[in-house]
Amino acid sequence: MVSVARVFDAHFHVVAPGFPLIANNGFLPEPYTVNDYRAETAVLGIVAGAVVSGSFQGFDQTCLLDALARLGPDFVGVTQLPADVADKEILRLDKAGVRAVRFNLRRGGSADAEDLEAMARRVHDLAGWHVELYADVATLEDRTALLASLPSVSIDHLGLSGDGLPVLLRLVEAGIRVKATGFGRIAGDVAALLKAIHAVDPAALMFGTDLPSTRTRRFTPDDMTLIDETLGDSAAAAVFHDNAAALYRSRI
Repeated sequence: MVSVARVFDAHFHVVAPGFPLIANNGFLPEPYTVNDYRAETAVLGIVAGAVVSGSFQGFDQTCLLDALARLGPDFVGVTQLPADVADKEILRLDKAGVRAVRFNLRRGGSADAEDLEAMARRVHDLAGWHVELYADVATLEDRTALLASLPSVSIDHLGLSGDGLPVLLRLVEAGIRVKATGFGRIAGDVAALLKAIHAVDPAALMFGTDLPSTRTRRFTPDDMTLIDETLGDSAAAAVFHDNAAALYRSRI
């Protein structure tokens, strides 16, 4: 296993018992608590991270806020919000540690794609947040100009598709970040995608465990080794910590 001094886990989920869940295409995840996450990642060097609301959590904020309280101030949140959310709710969530809003264009459970531009500009102006997209980048070709014009955007799981790489690289050229996460979800050569994205912008890639890796192959430390061996120690250090820490405004 690769040894990393500091890791910012830019993407993981908490599914705590007792909080609301919504079946997405018939799927409900098994519980995965903060204690489960801490135990599974204890040897990975994680000092901070971003816990992400999943499609199965809809617009409910209670599990996310409980997780942030348990994880502590070095962790931030990524939530899902309806288009008509009040400004005071965004500011309340910001105070609790939320730093981004997610649009799940692949599975639903979030606000609609038609609300993306207005929401992206609104949350950035109000609280400095960015938007995160769970989508196959091959389906975003008609939206590249719009996405490139938004204040701050990241894309989950290497864009999911090697077929969408030309689209993804155009977005990276425009300053959009990409999560090096969910390798089991990706249709394509992960190492080739990592190299191509890094060649365009070394600040773009952000590592995350994607734990508990719902509906796909579970993360293992071999995924970190793949990043290190593909990019080299120096470049990988930024992917494991610095790039995400900058985007999420981490203290450490």
